[in-house]
Amino acid sequence: MVARAPLSQARVIDAAVRVADSGGLGSVSMRNVGKELSVEAMSLYHHIANKEALLDELADWVFSQIELPDDGMGWRVGMELRARSARKVLAAHSWALGLIESRRNPGPALLRHHDRVIGCLRRGGFDLMLASHAFSVIDAYVYGFVLTEQTLPFDPGEAHNAADFALQFEPLIAEYPNLAALVTELTNGRDYVFSDEFEEGLGLILDQLEIRLGSSRR
Repeated sequence: MVARAPLSQARVIDAAVRVADSGGLGSVSMRNVGKELSVEAMSLYHHIANKEALLDELADWVFSQIELPDDGMGWRVGMELRARSARKVLAAHSWALGLIESRRNPGPALLRHHDRVIGCLRRGGFDLMLASHAFSVIDAYVYGFVLTEQTLPFDPGEAHNAADFALQFEPLIAEYPNLAALVTELTNGRDYVFSDEFEEGLGLILDQLEIRLGSSRR
């Protein structure tokens, strides 16, 4: 018989992630996590104080998964890296977005994440207030985009054939000329993939931040 690995805080958190991934955040309880580990719920209390502490640890786990810029990275490359990674992590765990915005007890991964992002911006020439604004607007964009992807009535990575797209929507928007023009443009000679919009929007934000940074140096 293969010996079972001893219980640890890390194993409890990993099990909680699996429970949340399979059943949503509402399914996360000490009992269900214990079942995932094939142990009694009481065994978990030697490693996690209670369910609220477990949720705090889950939120911190999310931040630990996000790739961060290193010290030698330019601010724009660093923000692109971090934004893309955050989107990937949040998209992979549909429960994560609501959780990380609801906890009041920041853990070490969250604090490290925030410190590294601010540090990258400061090394790039941002003063503290502009770094704060940049951090806020990038997160608002990433979080909002992920939320939109999660609630769309179709797969955001699905390619929509131009002819099919036009056939489906043209009768609905015939009386709305600006919307009709946009749909025509989006499907003109190519398939439309909503997820492609992420890079376009991120680029617009970073372009504007670059302009603001230049103005602040004058």
